[in-house]
Amino acid sequence: MTDRAVLSIDFELFTQTPAYRSASGTTGRDGVGLDGGRFFRAALADHGATATAFVVSSVAESHPEAVRALADAGLEVASHTHTHQLLSALDSDGRRAELTQSKDVLERVTGERVAGFRAPAFDITEDHFDLLAEAGYAYDSSVVSSRSIPGWYGGEYDVHEPVPASAVRPDAPDTITEFPASVMPGLQLPLTGTWLRFFGPRYTVLGMKMLARRGLTPMLYVHPWELVDLPAVEGVPTRVYVRTGDWMRRAVEYILERDFEFTTARTVLEGGDTTAARLRGGETP
Repeated sequence: MTDRAVLSIDFELFTQTPAYRSASGTTGRDGVGLDGGRFFRAALADHGATATAFVVSSVAESHPEAVRALADAGLEVASHTHTHQLLSALDSDGRRAELTQSKDVLERVTGERVAGFRAPAFDITEDHFDLLAEAGYAYDSSVVSSRSIPGWYGGEYDVHEPVPASAVRPDAPDTITEFPASVMPGLQLPLTGTWLRFFGPRYTVLGMKMLARRGLTPMLYVHPWELVDLPAVEGVPTRVYVRTGDWMRRAVEYILERDFEFTTARTVLEGGDTTAARLRGGETP
């Protein structure tokens, strides 16, 4: 049994989402999602909680005060690439640049070491873990062991707790730990992201409790743009707008009110001696 959980936030702007980029319309609003980040910080503080923010580092360049505020509030800042492009759409050099540049920018803006990474849309390639190790990351959270969801992801993995990356890909370096996003036991659909908005927070909390009883720390995720009222943009799918804004803010509050200790991914992983050494930047035993 565990009482810990990670409610992470993939800190990207609405205009950086694949749904917006492929849309026919545009918005004149700048920084759609930043207010969601402010709400998230305040909600964590109100509940004595903290979290990991996987940040798109171009946001740290355009809005450095927003990212520094995350670190100043005690959140762990990790990487979500530099531009939020799908990694499989880039060649190896392009992927390497996304990983290294984002780490460099985030460390410069926050003054803190960046240990973790999450790929946009959980989209990873054969060289993913090798590139993470080369760039100096300690852990990854880009795996979701859900059932296959046509047009999305899933059906590839069967890991539900932090494991060496070699448990995901046998040839991956053991210097990287994988902390997968959580799925509902049995149903095998993600507990958060779009599924939180589709099924509601009671679905998410039920899954959290089921995982906790098995000794597994839930890894959840939300987006800052889900927490604000989105501008209507022609060509953005309706599912993107479902229950965003006030409904989603209340859902986050509902989750944070449950009897869990909401903490950072780094804190959870520091429970293992080898992982802790990597996160500190030291030598592994």
